[in-house]
Amino acid sequence: MTATLTISSRNYSSWCLRGWLLCTMAGLEVEERVLSMDDPSARAELLLLSPSFLVPCLIHDDVKVWDTLAIAGYLDEIAPEAGLLPAERKARAHCRAVSGEMHSGFANLRSALPMNLKAHYPGFKVWAGAQADIDRVTEIWRECLQAYGGPYLFGEALTMADAMYAPVCMRFLTYDVALDPASRAYCRAIAQWPALQRWIAAAKTEPEELEELDAEF
Repeated sequence: MTATLTISSRNYSSWCLRGWLLCTMAGLEVEERVLSMDDPSARAELLLLSPSFLVPCLIHDDVKVWDTLAIAGYLDEIAPEAGLLPAERKARAHCRAVSGEMHSGFANLRSALPMNLKAHYPGFKVWAGAQADIDRVTEIWRECLQAYGGPYLFGEALTMADAMYAPVCMRFLTYDVALDPASRAYCRAIAQWPALQRWIAAAKTEPEELEELDAEF
């Protein structure tokens, strides 16, 4: 049965990027269904005006899953060999925790540094509320890189945690965020991820733009 992944903007939607990366990591071939930017629900979600995030939505084998963390859990169940979670129990718990923190937190970072893969803002001034979120993200990264040896958060193999934080890496590159050496090296490693490079290439061909997101910059 063909799996379907409903997404909105490749350029602006960090959640859709996460869901797509997770499917790619699990080796699940998906048929992409792209919502129009004229769709009110898609625009509300991208502008952080929606109380719930219903995109991306994965339909596979008569199962419908629309929350990114739930998609990660489902894919780990159907493709445990893909290694979305580390093999060791303690590391799995740690991976779930940092993925969950990304899923539910960092509201100031999301609003101050919206994802925009087409853009670059050298010297961008980050306000204090967002800086606190940045500091927490890089603290998580340093702890993981030190504990598991890198180059990814849980060692030599990509996990769901890397998919969850990949859009943050791209935000940091877009807005020229100053990073410590370990965090900067991690961002470079994620930016070179072939699947992410394919997504970025597709994002740059998107004709749609959200003027509301571009207006401030």
